[in-house]
Amino acid sequence: MRSAAPLLLHVFATFATGGPQVRFATLANRLGGQFRHVVVAMDDRQEARALLDPALDICFPQVGAVKGDARGNLRRFRAVLREMAPDLLVTSNWGSIEWALARIGTGVPHLHMEDGFGPEERARQLPRRVLARRLLLRRSTVVLPSGLLWRIATETWRLPQSRLRLLPNGVDLARFAAAGSCERTPPVVIGTVAALRPEKNIARLIRALARLPAAVPARLVIVGDGPERGALEALAVAEGVGGRVEFAGHRADPAPFYAGFDIFALSSDTEQMPLSVLEAMASGLPVAATDVGDVATMLDAANRPYVVAREDGALADALAILAARNDMRAALGAANQARAKAEFGEATMVAAWRDLFAGLALRR
Repeated sequence: MRSAAPLLLHVFATFATGGPQVRFATLANRLGGQFRHVVVAMDDRQEARALLDPALDICFPQVGAVKGDARGNLRRFRAVLREMAPDLLVTSNWGSIEWALARIGTGVPHLHMEDGFGPEERARQLPRRVLARRLLLRRSTVVLPSGLLWRIATETWRLPQSRLRLLPNGVDLARFAAAGSCERTPPVVIGTVAALRPEKNIARLIRALARLPAAVPARLVIVGDGPERGALEALAVAEGVGGRVEFAGHRADPAPFYAGFDIFALSSDTEQMPLSVLEAMASGLPVAATDVGDVATMLDAANRPYVVAREDGALADALAILAARNDMRAALGAANQARAKAEFGEATMVAAWRDLFAGLALRR
């Protein structure tokens, strides 16, 4: 008879705060003592630990991964798997793919979560990565949050559909429903919540702000931090909008910021099912976004005309229309909120993951 909760070994390229890390923290906190956790951050960054309940049975070992030392890393990872003897290995995105190789022959069941791609794969899949995924994930359970990723997994990676699970992301509806947009005097506040990395292309959003007509006064609030912050601050000044752009930095809880937004904007080059868009929907906000991943199908149909090409001008046009119409913003925000309540509740997501974790871990 099992005397302890199943042990899950989670591997992330980084445990800095981002979508996959926020989702993991949500799951771990909600599932409480049903599972024990080990978290490996390949780059040893652990900022997302702040999101976790201190009462959790969880540890963060350092495994000494060496970049470029494939054989040595394989030995190190196998040693961790032998020592920890987890009931389930859970890997996240390409940055953890070496663990899929290391676990072969260990008897440890494997679940791989694929959320999307970095800037190097924003335009096309790299052939060597396609081949690696095709070979290493064929006998693993692969979780995908979006229909686009499902198509890639079946058509490009050629993974068996029997191994795939489509699990949409979800958010705490009550937490964000309190945020919602209220009617304010100009300027209109455009907001975004994103890590300041190249694939998020916040530069596009700053340039779009600069292109808005003078008759539509607006300002931009950017919640998030990252390596591009300095360059983005310089760009705002160069575009003549430095006084209208606020860099709010990283915030562990972004929910209060949505209350100050009139429009949510997403300017990314690559996404799949971004949590920030779900949070904006739950907050009752209209969304102007680039057409990436499943963003268009996530939103209410009435909001879909404002999901546009990945171009500065197209995004500026969408923002200008929304900024000029208080009534339209209110109607779209209400429709998005209703869709979030119907389709993207956190409780549904947590229950699906609990069943998946338990089903795989208890097989061993």
